[in-house]
Amino acid sequence: MTDWTDPETFARALERAETREKGNCFEDFAEGQVIEHDPGLTLTKHGNEAWMSQTLNHDPAYWRRDAAEARDFAAPPIHPDYLTAATLGVTVEDLSEKGGYFLGRTDVRFPTDAVYPGTELRVESEVVTKKASSSRPNYGIVTWRTRGTNAETGEVLCSYERTNMIPRRTPLETDGGERSDGGTAEDAADEADLPAEFVVPEGGYFEDFAAALDAAEGRDAAVAYRHERGRTQDDVTVASLPLATLNTAKQHHNVDAMADSPSGDIVTYGDVTRSTALGHARSDERTYREVGFDDERFHTFVTPGDTVYAFTRVLDAEETGDVAGTVRFEHVAFNQRDEPVYSGTRAAKICKRDD
Repeated sequence: MTDWTDPETFARALERAETREKGNCFEDFAEGQVIEHDPGLTLTKHGNEAWMSQTLNHDPAYWRRDAAEARDFAAPPIHPDYLTAATLGVTVEDLSEKGGYFLGRTDVRFPTDAVYPGTELRVESEVVTKKASSSRPNYGIVTWRTRGTNAETGEVLCSYERTNMIPRRTPLETDGGERSDGGTAEDAADEADLPAEFVVPEGGYFEDFAAALDAAEGRDAAVAYRHERGRTQDDVTVASLPLATLNTAKQHHNVDAMADSPSGDIVTYGDVTRSTALGHARSDERTYREVGFDDERFHTFVTPGDTVYAFTRVLDAEETGDVAGTVRFEHVAFNQRDEPVYSGTRAAKICKRDD
């Protein structure tokens, strides 16, 4: 009788066994294809608070009923960062579990004023474009438009467009003339000189950001500053938070598979990196509502033991209401080696002083 657990016997069995693969390759996607992701996810108070606490997003309106009601919420709502991460996490098995670089995301929007715990999230994605990458013949580049909806009402809760490199089953013949992000080397922009002066807002209210922008206007100056807090990546941020959003990508969970990858180790889920940096930034402002995000990019790997810091540049401020005004920021997350790991623009309504 064969002992399948005998080491030599089992090793021979593994050599002969076919692997049941998960995920899709570049060739499996077609422009216009719509993918309904299953399973969905119920957005819970526990999941929301776990995400917020571990990424240092401590806005009291998302924790306490009195603070929520003061901001015109019916109760502490689901944080937009957790909603975004959950919407993406549900898509991973169908779209990006095979691996490949997360090249960026844009047009992140939240059409509803608030989403509350207990909401059942359903997610679908449409293939917008797919194209070759001649510099990486083992990969192609796919862009999807993803929408997270309320399963009961069909209301859109979160939407965005993201682009990934996706492994090919059959490598593409190449002459090496294209960059990995799909652009040519000649497209790379020259670095602009930094302004002579950095102006720092005196506080975190809308008026402080507007005043800082006024002070910088007409001078060789920018409203820019770094945030003191840092968050070192550990087992919770690298593995637990992605799994809580159903993100099954091997990049976050399989040390064996990632040993020979360019990172040499498992990596932090991009939305954890992003949310951590935004948590640092929000600790220095009076946020009223998130409006949306654009031009999000991930520049290099974040691995266990790396520390995520944040830098902010204030782009403009606009009067949009009595309670809050809209401020547009550029946020850059960076590691302990001062290397940018994430960047993106963000629009948020910032509270005005209650005079």
